Amino acid sequence: MSKNLLYYVYDPMCSWCWGYRDTWLELQEKLEKVVAIKPVLGGLAEDSDEAMPEQMQLFLQQTWQKISQQLGAQFNFDFWTQCQPKRSTYPACRAIVFARQYQKEQAMCLAIQQAYYLQAQNPSDVATLTDIAAAIGLDRNLFSEQLNSERLKQQLRSEIAMVRALPIQGFPSLVLAVDGDLYPIRLDYKNCQTSYDAIVAILTKNES
Repeated sequence: MSKNLLYYVYDPMCSWCWGYRDTWLELQEKLEKVVAIKPVLGGLAEDSDEAMPEQMQLFLQQTWQKISQQLGAQFNFDFWTQCQPKRSTYPACRAIVFARQYQKEQAMCLAIQQAYYLQAQNPSDVATLTDIAAAIGLDRNLFSEQLNSERLKQQLRSEIAMVRALPIQGFPSLVLAVDGDLYPIRLDYKNCQTSYDAIVAILTKNES
């Protein structure tokens, strides 16, 4: 029997994913008995120790302001003066892959988002991620040893390759898999009912 699945494509350092968080939680609750949900990592930016270019920093600050105005999400703009921003989200993604082994994917994602957007900490830094891992109850030493391991890097690469084969436009995205067919789902940042109705309509049509 075929298993229907809703993919939620995200990156823990994607500011639009942060803006979508409350609506996504509502949608998950509504879908609890409707369809299985599988969060998958899209990976915004590869590993890099280089400072983020100033033009990119300005663009992201404007994006934060836009999301805050449109969606009411909170941001701590001290990040841009207190940290050295890097265009690198793969370490945070690997932290998610590690946490997933211990059923702590959502806890890790939220902790990374709160550190980044509310506490002006930099999740591109291994030290920050290690502190976050310890704070949510993961083994600090094991996390530190494995974060940059080839095993976790390969797991993330495989997941990103799978995501790139999905019909998405960016992050966050929703894709419904039904009997081997993939349906991009319209994502409404302010109203979970939009996506819910679209998902139920597709499922109902395929059952008939």
